[in-house]
Amino acid sequence: MTELTIIAFIRARPGQTLALGRELCLLVPPTLAEEGCLGYEVHQSEDDPDIWLLYESWRSAEYLDAHFETPYLQAFFEKGAALVEGEVTMHKFMRYAAGGTPEIATCAA
Repeated sequence: MTELTIIAFIRARPGQTLALGRELCLLVPPTLAEEGCLGYEVHQSEDDPDIWLLYESWRSAEYLDAHFETPYLQAFFEKGAALVEGEVTMHKFMRYAAGGTPEIATCAA
């Protein structure tokens, strides 16, 4: 199984920044309790407070897929239509190198 990192950018509708932030933060405790979740963080842009970032780490794509089926995430998707402007931009990354691993020499080359 390959670990995945997800970075998602979400823009709040005008006037909905705090409401979106609250809803995103409500996802943190149950998500961190999920099997296969290695990390789940919510960040807000200093440059544009309407932009939120989710930084997620998962043990595998299967655990991520299961996350998308959870009742609380499905409920967020329903509420999100009124809070989110445009499309959510989500990027999936696999770990290429970590400090102290042989791969790091390749990255520096």
